[in-house]
Amino acid sequence: MATADDAGVYALGDGRALVQTIDVFAPVVDSAYDWGRIAAANALSDIYAMGATPLTALQYLGWPRDDLPFDVAAEVVRGGLDVMAEAACTVVGGHSIDGPEPHYGFAVTGLAGADRILSNQGASPGDALVLTKPLGIGIITTAIKRGACPPELADRAIAVMTTLNHRASMAALSHDASAVTDVTGFGLLGHLQEMTVFSSIGATVEFGSVPVLEGTAELLGQDMWAGGSERNRRHIDDYIHTSLDEGPIRILSDAQTSGGLLIAVHRDRVDSLLEHLTGAACIGEIDSGPGITILP
Repeated sequence: MATADDAGVYALGDGRALVQTIDVFAPVVDSAYDWGRIAAANALSDIYAMGATPLTALQYLGWPRDDLPFDVAAEVVRGGLDVMAEAACTVVGGHSIDGPEPHYGFAVTGLAGADRILSNQGASPGDALVLTKPLGIGIITTAIKRGACPPELADRAIAVMTTLNHRASMAALSHDASAVTDVTGFGLLGHLQEMTVFSSIGATVEFGSVPVLEGTAELLGQDMWAGGSERNRRHIDDYIHTSLDEGPIRILSDAQTSGGLLIAVHRDRVDSLLEHLTGAACIGEIDSGPGITILP
């Protein structure tokens, strides 16, 4: 789509629209069951970011059958199906292949009112910016892959990644959000850049107001930094205005898996929105720009 929205939309012509997405990725945690849960929540997030209700899903599994036992694959699928059941989304089929590396994910179809689609464009100067989940996931999963993540921090990250964005989506709809996107592979700043570019505005972010998983900064200090996040950081370099050190900018650029929703909402409705969402925070506001200003 021209706006790089989170999912494709097809109007049915009767006031309803199909919303469709697909997401597949390699393991990000050690537990096969949790990886399946995260993959499902991550795929569903694109549907929620558009204000739709998930209906059906097709699952995809790529599996190195000669290297990994099928009982591990069964755990991956069990995790994915459990989260799809939580979302009341029916898995109607899927496809599996023999591949060199394990991959898992879903194509999801949702339903929304054609005049109630949420988009990453439409924000206006003066709107508040709300983030519904903490950052740090990419840094933490990098540490997990390197065997350097404290178990309790890994557990907290898994809890964040497996939390569905359904409640945040419903709150955004009920509060007439101006623009919404989910924060995933491009990091907070990358997805906010898309929102500002497609709405022809700018934004100000207060780093001190951004929720970040405790322990993230310490891992970043140990160079737990992925290549995808580094690409995010370079991409937004000419678009941001800040005097902050590199550490906070890296956290704001960190590639997330199954992150929260970034919601632009009229300032008069932000307090009510936050009351509906545990752990969400107002992190800044939309302004006339250009670019993104990052304050302490």
